Amino acid sequence: MRICVFGAGSIGGNFATRLALAGNEVSVVVRGAHLEAIKARGLTMLSGDKTFNVTVKASDRPEDLGPQDVVISTMKACSLSGLAETVAPLLGKETPVVFVQNGIPWWYATGLGAARPPAPDLSRLDPGGALAKAVGHARTIGAVVTSSNHVIEPGVVRNISPDRNTLWVGETDDTQSPRIERLRATLIAAGIASPATRDIRYDVWHKLMANLTGSTLCLLLAQPTTIQATPMINRLARRAHAEALAVAAAHGVALDDSPDVRYGPKRVYPDHRPSLLQDYEYGRPMEIESIVRAPVAFARTAGIDTPTLDAIEALSVSKATSKGLYAA
Repeated sequence: MRICVFGAGSIGGNFATRLALAGNEVSVVVRGAHLEAIKARGLTMLSGDKTFNVTVKASDRPEDLGPQDVVISTMKACSLSGLAETVAPLLGKETPVVFVQNGIPWWYATGLGAARPPAPDLSRLDPGGALAKAVGHARTIGAVVTSSNHVIEPGVVRNISPDRNTLWVGETDDTQSPRIERLRATLIAAGIASPATRDIRYDVWHKLMANLTGSTLCLLLAQPTTIQATPMINRLARRAHAEALAVAAAHGVALDDSPDVRYGPKRVYPDHRPSLLQDYEYGRPMEIESIVRAPVAFARTAGIDTPTLDAIEALSVSKATSKGLYAA
């Protein structure tokens, strides 16, 4: 397949490398030093004790890459306006765009089943409807990722979860379409797990639990995930998690999850700084809207009282805006 990874940073670099190794014609949209390094030396991924290097076509101008069979966006939710402005040259007549991102996605209300309550106003996730216009709902494929990676230098990505690289993909209306089957097969052939799902919003909320109730606390405390094991912070995470589960359930997503499992005594907390904290520390735009504010908007729409999440929202917004990394 002709596959373009749009925004091939840490996760995108991992996936681009694996897809290229599997024989796909892979291109990447990247910028700056990362782009120059990939042009000069190829894209390198370190995974476990193995090193992989692939040659991929790379540019910061999508028009240099041409129409694709599929575009996989690994852009952060707060940076998707850049894709909306430039993606057109990558789109053939039927090219789908897979949105791999954290938090509530811009497309959430599209294809929402009649049995589920309406979503709140999510227009801040797609200002001016730019993504809806540039990509359109028919092309959109939802995706949820579990994979830990870092760009350790331009052109080089370290995959720190060699046995845990998973990408759930699904149509926004959960139709089991041929293109989803083809995409899953391509991912699996590249060593990227892609379990079948009949409810992509379940997967969205399940991943969101970790970011909303754990990563936010790491951000506020400027500590790695190990801080969640300390008794006082663990109790706080459990309360936030219980509230978030109630919000998801009120919107028709009953998660097979619980605070006692998510933050229980058997949980192992890696010494990892979540992306929210990394973005704050490196001065990068932060996914406050999709990870924090949108879920709390779901709570208010459903009339669910969420004092812990409200506090997390207020403190996260204050911290991010004070550094100019989010516009409230």
